[in-house]
Amino acid sequence: MSRTTESKSAEPAIAKANQALRQRFPFDDTQDMADARRGFMGTASENLIRSSDGGVVWDLDAYGFLERDCPDTANPSLWRQSRLVADHGLFEVVAGIYQVRGFDLSNMTLVEGERGVLVIDPLISAETAAAALALYRAHRGDRPVTGVLYTHSHVDHFGGVRGVIGDTEAGSGLVVIAPEGFLEHAVSENVYAGTAMARRAAYMYGAALPKGERGQIGAGLGQTTSTGSVGLVPPTLDITHTGQTETVDGIRMVFQLTPGTEAPAELNIHFPDRAALCMAENATHNLHNLLSLRGAEVRDPRVWARYLTEAITLFVAASDVAFASHHWPVWGRDRVRTFLSEQRDLYAYLHDQTLRMLNQGFTALEIAERMEMPPALERAWHTHGYYGSVSHNTKAVYQRYLGWFDGNPAHLWEHPPAEAARRYVEFMGGAEEVVRRARQSFSDGDFRWVVQVVNHVLFADPEHADARQLQADALEQLGYGSENGTWRNFFLMGALELRQGPVGTPTTTAAPDLLAAMTLEQFFDSLAIRVDGSRSWDADITVRFHLTDGDPAVLRLHNGVLTHVTGAGSATIVPDVEITLDRSALHTVLLGSTTPDELARRAGVEVAGDLRKLTELLGHLGTPDPDFAIVTP
Repeated sequence: MSRTTESKSAEPAIAKANQALRQRFPFDDTQDMADARRGFMGTASENLIRSSDGGVVWDLDAYGFLERDCPDTANPSLWRQSRLVADHGLFEVVAGIYQVRGFDLSNMTLVEGERGVLVIDPLISAETAAAALALYRAHRGDRPVTGVLYTHSHVDHFGGVRGVIGDTEAGSGLVVIAPEGFLEHAVSENVYAGTAMARRAAYMYGAALPKGERGQIGAGLGQTTSTGSVGLVPPTLDITHTGQTETVDGIRMVFQLTPGTEAPAELNIHFPDRAALCMAENATHNLHNLLSLRGAEVRDPRVWARYLTEAITLFVAASDVAFASHHWPVWGRDRVRTFLSEQRDLYAYLHDQTLRMLNQGFTALEIAERMEMPPALERAWHTHGYYGSVSHNTKAVYQRYLGWFDGNPAHLWEHPPAEAARRYVEFMGGAEEVVRRARQSFSDGDFRWVVQVVNHVLFADPEHADARQLQADALEQLGYGSENGTWRNFFLMGALELRQGPVGTPTTTAAPDLLAAMTLEQFFDSLAIRVDGSRSWDADITVRFHLTDGDPAVLRLHNGVLTHVTGAGSATIVPDVEITLDRSALHTVLLGSTTPDELARRAGVEVAGDLRKLTELLGHLGTPDPDFAIVTP
């Protein structure tokens, strides 16, 4: 088989399956199209949003091809969703509440007050948020930003804040509202496992994929992630309980805390003077993730459903519109009630039925194959698995309750992938025989089996050219048939890297603002996870830091573990070296921006003891790999 880097057309089995969906779902229902265009006021005249160095952060025209009819290389349901989500511009929700949609993965909402405007969820990147604010001002006047509100702790809802407020506003007492626990979760999610999450997010959102009929067409929740500068201005006002009422610039808000739903720190907002309900990311026009494919803590669908019931009880009788930080609003009190009720039933059904089957002895894989959704829910477009899926959400529920082990002792101590692959391939008659038989499965349209079996060949021999090509072709076909946008992106990214080699990770969330927002505990924990354990078994190093702008702290590396003690408890520990410095200098030396010798020469830094011990300690820290292999060992 000759190796090619080009994408292929849809195989007959995929084309037939995609055509069949047109008969299964109500494609003649145009309510979403009307809602998505309602209130449109205009969009930007310049299609490219650029960074300060001229790089393209976002292209508003990238998805223009979606206006064409759906080809065989795309699931028509996902194509429909992507066309709706790609629509960009400024939209009026109700008088005084506006949304900029299609400028990033998420929406930015602007609520007009007496003097200026409250910005809710300022996107991922400063560049896209600034462009969104400029669009709003072009239509509504040059109103100052009088407050910022983060609905939850995911980066697409706070990362662009530096595009709407600068250092002057941030330091002038401007209110920044967030749910209790926001800062801890925003920092920990993006720093502790941030490298691995970013690499997997590159697959999930497909930012490196070409946009087009055979490439990236969206991610279901939004189109993709912008690639600009990420920032964070810490909150100045925490929302600590449901029913808490705050007024900012004359805007009255009643809050509902919803921890443990779509994010560990999240809230909904009711605007009683405008009969409007902001559902954050708790009710959007798709089935959401209970466990994101990029990786995260498993979310609780039982709690999620209960908070949706609470939102219905508290707010729907006084709400004429519900909107969220993704997708388009729902207008009309009865429609809002139906929408929220169906979203509630969606998560409750997945939870309850997974538990029912789990208690009958079915495993996560078996439950995912057996799960069928009620026809009434499946008929509603907003319940479809464009972002989350019934398949991987049921596995998430299983994981939440029972963990990774399915109870079968044969799965308790399996060989890791590469070692198992070599044995599988040998048992199956060698790589050439596996590939030969897999080609027949490919011709039969059994692409799931092809990727499962050829994966063994690749993990036994990652340079096997025919296996790489066949695996890429099969992954591509699975992508073409996926209703789920993130599944499509994962499949197509796997095909792309098998054909062209690693394409890297387009984004990083370890931004300076996030590092600066870390507590001392979080900062030391982030270093501890970088210790190369086996190389550090025999090390025994203790360093005391006297912080001129904080509590003293002691780091000790022993038994391959980096522990820390802060405050008064550190006073009795005898160190190898003591260093007096400020928090900024501590960051620069421990993150490798400054060497210990350079640090010692800084004004205001004092060293007592053997400075080489700090150098030795830093030598035990490894560097995360942002481009680690996924489809090969």
